[in-house]
Amino acid sequence: MAIETKVRRIGNSLGIVLPKEALNQMKVEEGATLYLTGDAEGAMRLTPDRPGFKEKMAIAEDIMNRYRNALRELAK
Repeated sequence: MAIETKVRRIGNSLGIVLPKEALNQMKVEEGATLYLTGDAEGAMRLTPDRPGFKEKMAIAEDIMNRYRNALRELAK
């Protein structure tokens, strides 16, 4: 399901407004913490804060840093 939104000027910055349908699907409300993560191809993923997410991301980043060269070779 694709939900379209536009980049808009918010003060001196640029941002997006998440439509109600997207917020309902993610089960988040005003003030919720969201994580924006990206991949090597430039795609981004918006993930709501869930128990354990921060810890899992820290572990994944540690693994990616330690095995950077091996992962780069595997990606070829």
